[in-house]
Amino acid sequence: MSRATVERRLVEISSQMKALRSELAVVDEQMQQLSAEADDARLRSLVSETPLAEREHREAAKHADAMGRHRTEVIADLQRLEMQQDDLLDRLNEVAG
Repeated sequence: MSRATVERRLVEISSQMKALRSELAVVDEQMQQLSAEADDARLRSLVSETPLAEREHREAAKHADAMGRHRTEVIADLQRLEMQQDDLLDRLNEVAG
């Protein structure tokens, strides 16, 4: 792989990582909000003991869980890109050396 190709890939990966970090910040905010809503719904369910309140709690918890899974995927993507970046930096070092 040529130096120019490695450098171009590094720029692409850097851009992707920047976008994923921004997405992770948004996901963290949403996760915090959804978790708080799920906790509130759980308390309302416990206090009211109605089927409607229980259904609202399940829905809120489902949304919070889905956001948690998405957060895990974003973090895994970031880790994958970091590994690719490390590999490319090693290659760049080999080409330069």
